[in-house]
Amino acid sequence: MSHDGVGPRAVMRSVAFLTAGVLAVPALAGCSEKDPAGKPTAGQEIAPAERGLIADGGTLRWAVDALPETLNAFQADADAATSKVAGAVLPSMYRLDANGRPQRNPDYLESAKVVDREPRQVVLYKLNQQAVWSDGREIGAADFAAQWRALSGKDTAYWTARNAGYDRIEKIERGANDLEVRVTFSKPYADWQSLFSPLYPKDVMGTPDAFNDGARRKLKVTAGPFALDTVDKESGEVRLKRNPRWWGRPAKLSELVLRAVPRDKRTAALADGKIDLAEIDSSEAHRITLAARDKGKGNGAPLAHGPGAALTPGKSLRSWAIAHGSDEEAADEEILARKKRGKAVAKYADEQSSLRGFEVRKSLEPAFTQLALNGQEGPLADERVRRAVARALDREELARVVLRPLGLPAEPVGSHLALSGQQAYADNSGALGGQDTKEAQALLADAGWVSGGPVKEGQKEKKAAGAGASKEPAGSEASESSRTPASSDSDSDADEGSGSSEDSGSSSSSSSSDGSDSSTTSGSSDSSSSSDSSDSSGDDGTYIVGEDGKPGDNKPGENRAPSLLVPAPLAELQRVALLDQAYVLGVHGRAEKAKKQKAGKKQRIGKKQQAETEKQQKKDGPGTSGKVEKNLAHEGRSQFQHGGAPGAYAPKGTAAPGRAAAGPLAKNGKPLTLRFVLPSGPGSQSLRAVGERIARMLERIGIRTEISKVADESYFKDHIASGQYDLALYSWPASAFPATDARPIYSKPVPAADGSLNVEQNYTRVGTDQVDQLFDQAIAELDPGESRSLVRKADARIWAAAGSIPLYQRPQLTAARANLANAGAFGFQTPLYEDMGFLKKGAKPQASPSS
Repeated sequence: MSHDGVGPRAVMRSVAFLTAGVLAVPALAGCSEKDPAGKPTAGQEIAPAERGLIADGGTLRWAVDALPETLNAFQADADAATSKVAGAVLPSMYRLDANGRPQRNPDYLESAKVVDREPRQVVLYKLNQQAVWSDGREIGAADFAAQWRALSGKDTAYWTARNAGYDRIEKIERGANDLEVRVTFSKPYADWQSLFSPLYPKDVMGTPDAFNDGARRKLKVTAGPFALDTVDKESGEVRLKRNPRWWGRPAKLSELVLRAVPRDKRTAALADGKIDLAEIDSSEAHRITLAARDKGKGNGAPLAHGPGAALTPGKSLRSWAIAHGSDEEAADEEILARKKRGKAVAKYADEQSSLRGFEVRKSLEPAFTQLALNGQEGPLADERVRRAVARALDREELARVVLRPLGLPAEPVGSHLALSGQQAYADNSGALGGQDTKEAQALLADAGWVSGGPVKEGQKEKKAAGAGASKEPAGSEASESSRTPASSDSDSDADEGSGSSEDSGSSSSSSSSDGSDSSTTSGSSDSSSSSDSSDSSGDDGTYIVGEDGKPGDNKPGENRAPSLLVPAPLAELQRVALLDQAYVLGVHGRAEKAKKQKAGKKQRIGKKQQAETEKQQKKDGPGTSGKVEKNLAHEGRSQFQHGGAPGAYAPKGTAAPGRAAAGPLAKNGKPLTLRFVLPSGPGSQSLRAVGERIARMLERIGIRTEISKVADESYFKDHIASGQYDLALYSWPASAFPATDARPIYSKPVPAADGSLNVEQNYTRVGTDQVDQLFDQAIAELDPGESRSLVRKADARIWAAAGSIPLYQRPQLTAARANLANAGAFGFQTPLYEDMGFLKKGAKPQASPSS
């Protein structure tokens, strides 16, 4: 994820993200109480320190996902590593502050302002007179002009990702002297501050060959606090060194090394001392937190977590007995297992000891996760159905599922176009409305989806309605699907830790040829997941309640209440839960009557009988007795044949609790079932937990979902971009320039010349002419306040169309060596590479900002 929001924005918007202690919010300047933009939901955590406290020299090793394919940030295959290199070695006229707002970069720019509006908009840049390229040449108008020509879109020989903004420039010329650059626009452009960040030398931008190939693996000329030293594919490193011609504050570090380390190997790399700074997932953050907690216990103390934590004294004694028993074959196997376990425990303990030198720095990424609704065809082509889906969601609960276990503020995002603290932000979710089950059901009824409607025989196959239905029938080898269980409100806190720091991060062990894995429940995950993960594995220990009989009889059939999946070993809990749910929702009167009968009986029986009855009550659960239990169980077989309490556990063969509806929602003989596509990779536990929670929320209003878990590498290309889904979860980065950057994401798709649909980056296929017009007006409005007002109006229209529902800001978890200063979870702010470094011995960073 690029932090340089005013930099390679083409990269930020061409890639959607998959995954993956409460911070005090600082009192940030420029955010008045009347400002709808507010303050960032969470402040950055970078261990800030004055430069005088930081030692000169040292090498910072920073983990990246992969080596950059190109060093040209304006090419389509640029990535987050490209942005890091560009931020350290190239000029940027503007960079983002802690509020996510663009600020002039004084190292390159003395001033920049609009000097003319009529007949053409003219921006005059006055450059820092000390600003020079590493070859000694002054940065000037020739560099600005070369970049404009390359990115204007007029010369197709340049392989550019986007030309937004540069296509509105008419000419660039030298001003009164070499330090002035005059940029004249052919059409007004409100986001002019987004341009020339980063700025490449004319040597790179001057010709198509230089642009296309010259800057992919090397940058001969740079102008930042660091310069590019080497790119070594074999070692997986990009090495940056101090720029001797840098005129600004000298870099504290001697070297900055970007090292490619896969996400699942970062804990080991941190423990082995191979990296000093790395973005991590929740399970790795949990390990580092545990290491810090165990720091005072001494190296000899046994750990209460890790591979040896489940070995109780009883199990240990049994293992010893088998290893020393008379059965030689069993003894040999146990001895081998004990050796493996011992090695794993020792390795884990060593890693934990090494991890004590690190700390977790938390913030929220400048990116948000959304629920996307594919409106191209199927039920979601109807705006009423999309709005019903949106009104069924408790967005606050979904934010809590992901953020509360991490100790981060759990607030839902209120805008598609900006995040809290950014200038264009305002909570416009009211244009759609909050969670309202009755309103959602009314919208579905208005759209013609009725409960208990006839379902054609041909619809009995588990097949998703909507865009993906015809492509990948559920249950085929190409797609893993599962009906979602019903749920009651009482489960909202029970599994709130889903996606928390205790997720295992294991990947699927069963996948089909296209990367889809298979399971039987929406809550299923990879078979190697940890026991406390919300994504429990496949079929083992589960069965479907509600698909083994029709309403009114006990015969196998299809048209039953919504399916409910329950773990088989919990028979006793299932029984008690069902009785409780029956008591609340179905037989309240009978239970009350039974209570009165029991009270009268207590007065007639002796103390011994009374004690036995009370003992039986404790065994059976609240609100029951031996006799009442029989009555309630009978009611569970008869009255609740069509479905009862959402979320109840029931013995196998019992009708699934759910709505009192006679059958699923249907229209024209087709059931209302949506295909929900989720990634199956090890870093996507929280997305799956959120997806399963959403599925249960939709079940409450009568919408069934079939969850398909697909491989990460195919998730976006083969499903999201191609439209093979009904519902999906993915993230977009927030831009400081939404009028420019967000338009391709929300603009109305138009037919292409070949008959296909040109969606640009609007993967929901939902758009309106009004939204497009508001974007066009905002981008041409040179009054900043009026432009922001138009952006907010566009956002309200996007909410009303219900093509995508913003859920929560993504967590940002970073492991940092404890003595590393001015680095970590940056939040919105562009990193200041020259200020990063290691604290002097005895020095301490500044205290975290207070709210």
